[in-house]
Amino acid sequence: MLYIIGLGLGDDKDITLKGLEAVKKCSKVYMEAYTSLLSFGLSSNGLSNLENLYGRSITLADREMVEEKADEILNEAKSSDVAFLVVGDPFGATTHTDLVVRAKKLDVDVKVIHNASVMNAVGVCGLQLYHYGETVSIPFFTETWRPDSFYEKIRENRKLGLHTLCLLDIRVKEPTIESLCRGKKQYEPPRFMTVNTAIEQLLEVEEARGESVYGENTICVGFARLGSEDQKVVAGSMKQLLTIDFGPPLHCLVIVGKTHPVEEEMLEFYGL
Repeated sequence: MLYIIGLGLGDDKDITLKGLEAVKKCSKVYMEAYTSLLSFGLSSNGLSNLENLYGRSITLADREMVEEKADEILNEAKSSDVAFLVVGDPFGATTHTDLVVRAKKLDVDVKVIHNASVMNAVGVCGLQLYHYGETVSIPFFTETWRPDSFYEKIRENRKLGLHTLCLLDIRVKEPTIESLCRGKKQYEPPRFMTVNTAIEQLLEVEEARGESVYGENTICVGFARLGSEDQKVVAGSMKQLLTIDFGPPLHCLVIVGKTHPVEEEMLEFYGL
C-alpha cells in the first residue's frame, strides 16, 4: 500500500491520528521537500523532531526524486507499506496527483489521508471561502523573465467581485542556468517570496498593463506562517502592506474582492 499523508501547515504535531497510525506501520517513509515546508523545515533539528515523534526514519524526497524516480518508490509499495508525507494536503500540488496516477497504472493500492491546506486556512481572515475565484501563482521575476499571466485571472476574479488567493514562489533546490548549460547541476540557495515582493511585482505588472485591475489602494490580506503558533495576518492596502515586515516564510497574499458586511467586520480585526 502507498499512503499519501497530509501533514498540515504548522509543525510536526499537525498530523492527524489516522495519518500517524499509518506512518507507524510503514516500513519506508518519504517526505516531499519542494512544494512547501513545515515551520520545522527551516530549523536544523526539524527532521529529527519528526522522526522522533513518528518513530520512523524519514527520507527527504526532492523534486528530482519524485518526478524522475517515482517508480522506485512505487515498486517498494508493491510489497510493503510505504508512506509519502506531504506538507498541507496531499492534493495541494499536481505532482502528487501524478504520483497517484502512476501508482494506479502499476496496480499499487493507494490510500490518501487529508489534512489542512493553505487553500482553506486563509479562511482565518474572515473572507468566506466560497467568495474566492481562481487561485494564482506569483513567480519570482528575473531580468529576462517577467511572466504576467496571473494578471488576466485576477482581472476576471475582480470583475466577478471574487477574492484572489496568490500563492508565492518557493525556490528550493533549483538548478542554476549556468550549471544546466555545463551539464553538471549546481543549485541556487533556497528563496521564499515575501508578501512585499509579491506586491511590488503585482504593481509593476499593473503599471505595464494599465487596465486598472488593482492599484496601491486595493485592499489585500497578507499572511505569514499560516497554521503556526506565530502566524501573522495583516489587512490593508497594497501600499500599506509594503511597509509591513511579515517575518520568516512561508507567505501568501489575498487580493480582496467585493465584501459582505460580516467579512468587513472580521477584516477590521486584522487592519493596521
